[in-house]
Order: sequence, then structure tokens, then C-alpha cells
Amino acid sequence: MGVTVPVAVPRSALADTVVGRLTATYAPAADPVRAADMRAYMKDIAPFLGLASPVRRDLARAVLAGTPRPDEADCAAIALRCWELPEREYQYFAVDYLRRHVKRCSSAFLPVARHLVTTRSWWDTVDALAAHVVGGLVAADPGLRTAMDEWIEDDDLWVARTALLHQLRFKDATDTGRLFAYCARQARHPDFFVRKAIGWCLREYAKTDPDAVRDFVGRHRDVLAPLSVREALKNCGG
Repeated sequence: MGVTVPVAVPRSALADTVVGRLTATYAPAADPVRAADMRAYMKDIAPFLGLASPVRRDLARAVLAGTPRPDEADCAAIALRCWELPEREYQYFAVDYLRRHVKRCSSAFLPVARHLVTTRSWWDTVDALAAHVVGGLVAADPGLRTAMDEWIEDDDLWVARTALLHQLRFKDATDTGRLFAYCARQARHPDFFVRKAIGWCLREYAKTDPDAVRDFVGRHRDVLAPLSVREALKNCGG
């Protein structure tokens, strides 16, 4: 099984600036009533400031105005420091930042991504990290596919879910052998979030090759959860 290795926060003057601006900008805009509703909706995974997405993104643009492009250490420092802050909107900021700058990160960033996936884990951060950050790293360095082979076997459901979802945006570049093997490997997984991810990644790939997905489901229907089957066939006319 994969092991999450502790990661240190790199020194970064840019992170000092960004995180300082971020907390100074987000906190005064907090809405306690909305925050309580958001916390309840997200099953109490974290406290919230109560920033609606359009407001949060407008504030984020103000925070980043005039800042230079980051390097990999800056990306790691900003993300890790946001993950240490209590309110969930700071993690959303970090995810959006990494999505924007993932091409500035090398394969050496994968341990940071794993730390983010396995810390304060819930679908709201994990799914974007999987499809846009981990997926971006693997697309840039196919050598990381072997790491995904390890992640799909992991006891941490969020690591396995990330392995399933990392090719979500690959379309014709999808490694279909791995996609189908991963789905078969976790077909009997007891957790809703893994079963849902199986259906989701198959449904997305069906936009590219519905016949292949229909064939896979037909051959594995006896082991796939009904949820996975329903999701998988939504783009197959089934």
C-alpha cells in the first residue's frame, strides 16, 4: 500500500505575500449565517467563512493581482499553508491556484498532491485535485502511471478515488488499459465514493468511446455496483 510521506512547507516569499493577502481579504468578508449552512452541507468536514463561489473568486483575483508567476516551491508552499488554515475556502483557493499553475510543477510535486488528497479529505477538494492536478502531472510525465498503479491499491479511499479520476479529462489520450483495470480492481469496493468514481470515470470516457465502456460494463456487470453501472452507461444510451 502507498504511504503518505510527510512534506515540509518550502520557504517562499511569494507564499508569504499571497497567504498574508488571502487571510486579510477573506476573513472580513465572512458571512456567519452562510458559513453555518455550508458547513452542514459539507457534513462538518471543516469550518467555513461563508463565501459564495462568485464572491470568493472575485476576492481571489484581488489577492493575486500583480503577483508573479510561481515556481514549484511557491505552489507547494501556498497550497500547504492554505491546508493548515481552518476554513475551507482557503483550501478552495489552493486548489484553484494549483489548477492554474500545475504546468509549472514537475513530477516531484506528486507527494505534495498526495498530502493534499489525504489531509482533510472530502470530495470537494479531492475531485479537483484528481482531475486537474494529479491528472496534469501524469499527463506531463507518463512515468507517474506506475504511481497511479500503487494508488489504486491504497487503503485510503480518497487515494483510490484519485487514481480512478486522474484521467477524467484525458479523452483520446486515456490509457484505457489502466482505466478499465482500475475499475475492475475496485468494482467491489464497499464505499459510495469509490463506486461513484468508477461510474463517473467510465461515463466520462464514454463520451470518447461508448462502445468500449458498454463492453466493459457488460463483461463486469456481475461485480460492478448498480450505482457504478447506472453512472457508466449514461453516455452509452443504456
